Amino acid sequence: MTGAAVLAGAAVPAASAAVAAVAPATAPPTRGAAGTTGAADAAGTTGAAPFPATSVRPGDARYPDLTRGMNQRWTARPESVRLVASTERVRDAVQQAVDAGRRLTVRGGGHCYEDFVFNDAVETVIDLSEMTAVRYDERRGAFEVEAGATLTDVYERLYKAYGVVVPGGVCYSVGVGGHVSGGGWGMLCRRDGLIVDHLYAVEVVVVDARRRARVVVATREPDDPHRELWWAHTGGGGGNFGVVTRYWFRSPGTTGTAPGSLLPRPPAEVLLSAVSWPWEEMTQQAVTRLVRNYGAWHEAHAAAGGPYDGLVANLSLNHRSNGQIGLLTQLDATLPDAGGLLDAFLRAVSDGVGVPHGALTNAMGEHGPMPEFATPRRLPWLQATRYLGVTNSVLVDPTLRGDHKSAYLRRNLPERQIATMYRHLTRTDFANPNAMVLLSSYGAAVNSVSRTATASVHRDSAYKLLYQTYWHSADEDAANIAWLRDIYEEVYARTGGVPVSDDTTDGCYVNYPDIDLNDPRRNRSGVPWTALYYGENYPRLQRVKATWDPTDFFRHGQSVQLPGL
Repeated sequence: MTGAAVLAGAAVPAASAAVAAVAPATAPPTRGAAGTTGAADAAGTTGAAPFPATSVRPGDARYPDLTRGMNQRWTARPESVRLVASTERVRDAVQQAVDAGRRLTVRGGGHCYEDFVFNDAVETVIDLSEMTAVRYDERRGAFEVEAGATLTDVYERLYKAYGVVVPGGVCYSVGVGGHVSGGGWGMLCRRDGLIVDHLYAVEVVVVDARRRARVVVATREPDDPHRELWWAHTGGGGGNFGVVTRYWFRSPGTTGTAPGSLLPRPPAEVLLSAVSWPWEEMTQQAVTRLVRNYGAWHEAHAAAGGPYDGLVANLSLNHRSNGQIGLLTQLDATLPDAGGLLDAFLRAVSDGVGVPHGALTNAMGEHGPMPEFATPRRLPWLQATRYLGVTNSVLVDPTLRGDHKSAYLRRNLPERQIATMYRHLTRTDFANPNAMVLLSSYGAAVNSVSRTATASVHRDSAYKLLYQTYWHSADEDAANIAWLRDIYEEVYARTGGVPVSDDTTDGCYVNYPDIDLNDPRRNRSGVPWTALYYGENYPRLQRVKATWDPTDFFRHGQSVQLPGL
């Protein structure tokens, strides 16, 4: 999904398949907090899972619901969908896939922007949606989150029980599995960093060189021999190294055993603001000034440690047919003079635009009208998080189709690129109120981590862009895909149609996968998609791939490749 919703998150793709429900296997011996483990060690329990191992096949009434994700462009006709509720079940299903030589993918939240989960080649889908536990693990001193949990599950349970949070995305239904492994971000990113900045350990079902499925727990401990597998899941993307079954979270540098001290505490209250500018009054000069103001503010506040670390704002440059351009802002209301800080931000973004902003009365992207926030309002943090994550008609639309592209921005957008955006956003041969360029806050705490400390390499950007369009009928596919390609490739025409890393841009976000980056007709830069997603971290990811998935069992359209490929 768009913006801080990072939503981005998405399912965890994998590869090769299992075909039938199986009985749980006997767990192998445990080996402590790190290393190869059995499911008994990982889950803390043994015995049958509370949800029975279930295999759904064609002809079953449940089958249509389980063979598609949020984006209705992507469907599949697998021989079976395996619903699993324990690590043992996942391991057994993967082993059956290996033995049978079948293509397998894994579904977490179902938000994958490309067909990495649902496609014509998949023969079995492992569905993790019943693996939703969120709890404190006393033995590891960290919070355990199963990979099928959705973001709302995580936020609600961590906050209600312990008063803490992980800084993830906005949309309630994003699955943790792919969101975390892709370096998920959200409305607290400038204050608390990426969600992977708080990742302590990951449990993964891998396949070794002998084609044996086994369970491994890798931690960030410096002496953990499996630490590189942990590192690969801090932004290396889903479906590359194995099937993630659970994560553990604890912020670096924390000590003691009190759970409430081991992760960030969200602000008790936030200020929410939603304003808009009427398209009918916005000239090219006015749009250029608005976008340049937004970019200049973020460039000036890209480093951590300032009074605005608690602010995140999404500027929705909707197609003119929407009627409005929107700005949604959230600010930590516990900051001294929070109201004054927010007013100053809105003045800075509006300065010189020449068109006064008013209430946001039209739906845009994932959010509906928000006229009640034309004047900023204080809300308790959890209430605001629920509101932004759940009041979302896009996520529950059974006809939804979409396409997406992305870019990171180190510096302000050049006026020539804004002019290109303006031209395509005002085209009369294409009209879709749900077509847009979304500018989202980044930087601050995100930029306080080095580019190689995690696999999330984009650590010096000020904000990011999501180019996207939603529609409802297959008849509209060609027009929407063409419009998105046109605007994106023309904005980056000087660098071969993609945001090659330079003084202004820094590649693309792996949780917004874009298969066009593989196509030399669309990406004419000579820079491979791997560099756009991973920069200098890609060779290290390849080495992890060679160690933990030497047979390339887990693969999809943009999976990390073995060295030499």
